[in-house]
Amino acid sequence: MIDPESSETDSPPKKSSSKTDASSAVATGFLSHLIELRDRLLRVVIVVGVVFAVLFPFAKDIYNILSVPLGNLTTIAITPIAPFLVPMKLTLLVAFLVALPYLLYQLWSFVAPGLYKHEKRLVYPLLASSVLLFYLGIAFVYFILLPMMFTILPSFAPQGTVVQPDIGYYLDFVIMMSMAFGFGFEMPIATILLISTGMTTAEKLKTKRPYVIVGAFVIGMLLTPPDVISQIMLAIPMWILFELGLIFSKFFNIRIKEAGEAKDARDNEDAVAATTTAVISADKLWEDDTHTYEEDDSFDSHLSDEERSILNKDPLDEDIDDEEYLPEDDDEETEEKFFDNEHYDEPSDEEMEAELDRIEAQEKADKAVEKKAKKRAKKKAKTKKKKDS
Repeated sequence: MIDPESSETDSPPKKSSSKTDASSAVATGFLSHLIELRDRLLRVVIVVGVVFAVLFPFAKDIYNILSVPLGNLTTIAITPIAPFLVPMKLTLLVAFLVALPYLLYQLWSFVAPGLYKHEKRLVYPLLASSVLLFYLGIAFVYFILLPMMFTILPSFAPQGTVVQPDIGYYLDFVIMMSMAFGFGFEMPIATILLISTGMTTAEKLKTKRPYVIVGAFVIGMLLTPPDVISQIMLAIPMWILFELGLIFSKFFNIRIKEAGEAKDARDNEDAVAATTTAVISADKLWEDDTHTYEEDDSFDSHLSDEERSILNKDPLDEDIDDEEYLPEDDDEETEEKFFDNEHYDEPSDEEMEAELDRIEAQEKADKAVEKKAKKRAKKKAKTKKKKDS
């Protein structure tokens, strides 16, 4: 360490409060994320409000459309305010469904900056498919399930019973069925996610097909009203969609493989970058406005050529006799002279911490290289095995 302007009255340089700066940076980043999330949620609320305001004059017509699956049945209102609140509630739900793609877009815009390119390639089709399948489940309820139920169920009514559903109960029933089938139709997405995340494989899921079928009927029993028709109408599509998920999961294998390779490459790059950063930080630890770091080679000026060659050799070389170059006198005076040498500086806590960081980063880089080498060797062995067979 060379101090060009050092003197006895010089005060040591002030240490920067790195921990305080780091904590304040984390707090500022977290606050900025909360502000961004608030802004995006506010945009979603505004869009839903605008759509609701546009659909508000047509609230009665929207409820009339919802009543089409009832067929010849007529509805009643058992509470005075139901004729007003029920159509408004339905209109608000329709506005939310219309704005659902925009809601998912805002959610994606909030999460996407934290994802890598290969992760975005996986999320794009899954996100679009989940929205499409949710709408498909609602359409299945409206066009197939409800007309069938209100054609069959009234025939079981006792003699003298007039079947006239209340408009509020009918809307709640439709909402419950729509949510159940909307989420039930997400079965292919759940299957693909289980396979893509490595939690299971398509082969293992095929062997557990009987359990999946029983689970589909149990879910149909829990999510639908206590009637066999709705339970079967939910369980069978879930089973079919499960099979479709197994089929489409094969098309994601290439993307998943690319994602794994990209992750390994990214880990190797991070390890190398961490090693470089640690080395640079260790070398530049003492450099500031008043102190500069320079290599001091004068310590070996008194050594002979043979002694310099020993320093350049492998420290694990057993042929080197270190005791031959140690001082002959082993008294306290020699020991004090060695530690009082001006070239000996006891490492500070910062130097030790920087050195430990460098060693840790180097170990991480070595592990990454070793992992890559093992993977390459395994791949070569597999290729050779295929050629031999």
